[in-house]
Amino acid sequence: MTIRALLLGAIAGTAIAPAAFAERGSDGELKVIYWQAPSIMTPYLSGGTKDLEAASLVIEPLARYDQDGNIVPWLAEDVPTVANGGVTEDLKSITWTLKEGLLWSDGTPVTSEDVKFTWEYCTAEGGGCAQSEKFGDVIDVETPDERTVVIRFGVAKPFPYGPFVGAQAPVIQKAQFKDCLGPKAPECTEANFNPIGTGPFTVTEFRPNDVVTLAANENYRDPDKPAFATMTLKGGGDAAAAGRAVMETGEFDYAWNLQLAPEVLKRMEEAGMGRNIVDFGTQVERLHVNLTDVDPALGDERGTAKHPHPFMTDKAVRQALSMAIDRALLTEIGYGDFGKLTCNVLPAPAIYASTANDGCLVQDIDGANKLLDEAGWVRGPDGIRAKDGVRLSILFQTSVNAVRQDYQALIKDWWSQIGVETELRSIDASVFFGSDPGSPDTFQKFFADIEMFTNNFDGTDPEAYMANWICEEFPRPETQWQGNNMMRFCSEEYDALVAEMAVTGDLNERARLAKELNDILMQEYIMIPLTHRGRNSAQANSLGGVIMNVWDSELWNVADWYRK
Repeated sequence: MTIRALLLGAIAGTAIAPAAFAERGSDGELKVIYWQAPSIMTPYLSGGTKDLEAASLVIEPLARYDQDGNIVPWLAEDVPTVANGGVTEDLKSITWTLKEGLLWSDGTPVTSEDVKFTWEYCTAEGGGCAQSEKFGDVIDVETPDERTVVIRFGVAKPFPYGPFVGAQAPVIQKAQFKDCLGPKAPECTEANFNPIGTGPFTVTEFRPNDVVTLAANENYRDPDKPAFATMTLKGGGDAAAAGRAVMETGEFDYAWNLQLAPEVLKRMEEAGMGRNIVDFGTQVERLHVNLTDVDPALGDERGTAKHPHPFMTDKAVRQALSMAIDRALLTEIGYGDFGKLTCNVLPAPAIYASTANDGCLVQDIDGANKLLDEAGWVRGPDGIRAKDGVRLSILFQTSVNAVRQDYQALIKDWWSQIGVETELRSIDASVFFGSDPGSPDTFQKFFADIEMFTNNFDGTDPEAYMANWICEEFPRPETQWQGNNMMRFCSEEYDALVAEMAVTGDLNERARLAKELNDILMQEYIMIPLTHRGRNSAQANSLGGVIMNVWDSELWNVADWYRK
C-alpha cells in the first residue's frame, strides 16, 4: 500500500483464509519448530526474529500487514486515514479506536491506557527498547476514553503507521508490566516469559532457548478460533533437522526459516509429507563491520564508541573486504532459486532499490589488493598485511547454520587472497539472537570484528528500518545492549536524511531518500550485502490456512490454521 493510497483512505480488508473448522480447539495440537529457539517472549527486549515471532502468538498490534503488504486492522476497528478523519490534516496526530469488548487473556478489558503505557515502556529513561525506532517523533499518547488512542507527533508524519503497527510493535498489558520500566525491564522474568496477551494463544510454559508450550486463549475475540487447543513451539537443532521433521517424518506441522541448499530442500519435499513455501521480501544476508574496538582488555568500555576499531575505521579495508567477495557463487551455493544478487541492504519494494552500488556484483581480488597496497597495508612474511604494527586479523562471527558456515569458509578463503587473516566463530543461534544483556555472544553486543546475519522489517515502508542506523541506535551498556546499529556507525548526514524522510510525504521523494540512506551505508562499507534471501519454510500437507507473509510475522494468521 503506497503512502498516497493510505492517506486517501484506500485501506485493504484482511485477506485471510476462510475458517475450515467449527469450534475452538477442535483440531488438537499444533506443532511448530523454530530451530532458532526463542529466548524471550517480547520484541521490546529482543531484535531477534525468532523472539518477535514467538511473541506474536500472544501479544498483538493495533494493525498489521497482510501477505500483500497492505495495512489491515487488528486490535483496532479500522486503519485511520486523512479521508476517514483518523489522521489530522496537518499529519501531526493519528487516532485509533480499539475494537469493542477486547479482553486480555486474563479476562480483564484492553483499554487505551495499555496502548499509552506501551509507548511509555519503550521510551522509559534508562531502559533499552529493541523497537525504539517505531516510536520516532512521538511526543504524547492521549487517552480521551477507554477505546480511543490519540498519538501526537512533534512533526508532520506522512507515514504515521510506525507505532503499534506490525508484529514488532505490539501492545502490552499495563497491569503486568507497570513495575518493569527502564532498567527494570530485563529483570521482569515472569512478564517477559509469560506475557498476558490478546492473541490466539497463551503461554503455559516457557523454557528459554528450548520450547514454548501454549494453549488456546479462552478470551480470544473470535469464539471459534484458534482451531488448535494447544501449540508447541520447539526450538533448537538445525535447519536440516527442522525441514526433515515436517517434510520427511511428519513429526511437526510447520518449520520456520529453512536456510538450506536448494537440492536439500528438493530431496526433502520428494518424501511427500510436506512442501517448501517461499516468498521474497526484504531479507538480505549481509556482513556488519564493527567500528569499535572489542579488545577484552577494555573491560566495560569494550565495544563502545569511546574506543575506535584499530583498522576497521579505514574505509579502504572495509571496501577491500567487500570487493574480494564473489556474491554470485555464494548465492548459487547457498540458496539457488531462493536467492537473488543484491548490493543493497534495502532490496525491496522495487521503488526503493538503488542501482548505485551494482559494482559489488563482480568479484575483484586484484582491485582489492591494489586498494590495500595504496592504503599502506603491507604483506608480512606470513602473507598477512599490517600497518603501523596493526595486523589485518579478523574475528568473523555468525550463528550456527550450514549455509552460513559455507559462506564463512568461502569468505575466509577470499580474504586470505588479499592478505587478511580470519578466525571463524559460530555461535548457537538461540544465544546469538538472544536477549541476555549479560551474554558476550549476542549479535547486538557484537564482540567481534565482522558478523553475519539477516533481518527484515514490518510492512513495505522503510522509514523506521532505515532509522535503525542513526547514532542513538548504538547498542551500549546504558541501553542494556539494545539497539539496532550494531556497527556503531554515526553520521550527521545520515541522521539528517532520516529526519527528512520522516516529514516527507511524496512517495517518489521518500524513495529517493531511502536510496540515499541505503547508498551511504553501502558506500561507506560498514554493511556488506551478500544475498537477497527468499523467506522459506515448510508446511505439512495436513495443515491448512497457512499464508506466507514476508511483511509481518510469519505466524501472523495462526488463528486461522487448521487440520485438513
